[in-house]
Amino acid sequence: MQRNQAAGIQAALTSAALLGLTPVLGRQAILLGFSPLAVVALRTFLAAFFLLLIVIIFKRPFLYIFPIGLIGCFLAGAINGLGSILYYMALARLSASVGQLLYSLYPLFVVFWLLLDRHYPTRLTLIRIGLATIAVLLLTREPNAQVDPLGVLLMLGASILYALHLPINQRVLYEVPAPTVTLYTLIAMSAVVVPAYLMFDRQWPATTSGLWPVLGLTFVTFTSRLMLFFGVKHLGGIQTALLGLGELLVTISISHIWLREELTTIQWLGVAALFVSLMLARTDKHAPPHKGGREGWLSWIRPPDLPPEIPFGPQD
Repeated sequence: MQRNQAAGIQAALTSAALLGLTPVLGRQAILLGFSPLAVVALRTFLAAFFLLLIVIIFKRPFLYIFPIGLIGCFLAGAINGLGSILYYMALARLSASVGQLLYSLYPLFVVFWLLLDRHYPTRLTLIRIGLATIAVLLLTREPNAQVDPLGVLLMLGASILYALHLPINQRVLYEVPAPTVTLYTLIAMSAVVVPAYLMFDRQWPATTSGLWPVLGLTFVTFTSRLMLFFGVKHLGGIQTALLGLGELLVTISISHIWLREELTTIQWLGVAALFVSLMLARTDKHAPPHKGGREGWLSWIRPPDLPPEIPFGPQD
């Protein structure tokens, strides 16, 4: 059990480090001429395609999944695909650092969604929610330049939807390995974002100079999703989401060096409040991930009696 937890922590931190690159690469691609919908459609489709290719060639048993689990992955992917569209639309209006700071409220929304699934937060968790709320108020205040309110709403919507897909996949991950969940979730995301691009955008930049950050995003999406779901499998959605706040360090550092973005003093106070909330996670107590009973709004995501000849089990 301790080995699985250690592996889960390492996977969650790796995912956080990679996800910290997402707003920087996404913002760079948009600045170089790609539309938000083009960025999200291209990186999601390529990530799903390469993962499917690898699984077919090297790990065909990972294609197996029980029907309700497949429906759960498709639901989570559709929700996350819509959230991705909101995310990149917000990045067109917000700086990478502010956008990622707002997006990083998703652990608090994870707590809310798990509350509906009969996972009750501690008193300390509620205190951390209050700190994060204060952080949002501080982060969206700029004395010399007003933060785009629509961009803020879009990014918060993306954060809420990202948080929603974690508890859904947590239920599936109890019986299904992380690569399988990653594959079908990415396929479902592609089924949402690619048609959205074809129907509402179809813009393509005049030059291909912005293609390299999109390819970087593809690698980040491919690897970070795999590590994310591996972490959720062994730690649960709340703990993985809280460790995921480490991506803030990556985003703030790289956006400062690469994009020359600066935060005001008031916004740094918001960063401090958010990190206090993160540090309190060390003393916050959360229930370990479990299969889930027959209560809660996600109780329908339960595998049938699994046959003994399936190519993997809950330990994979």
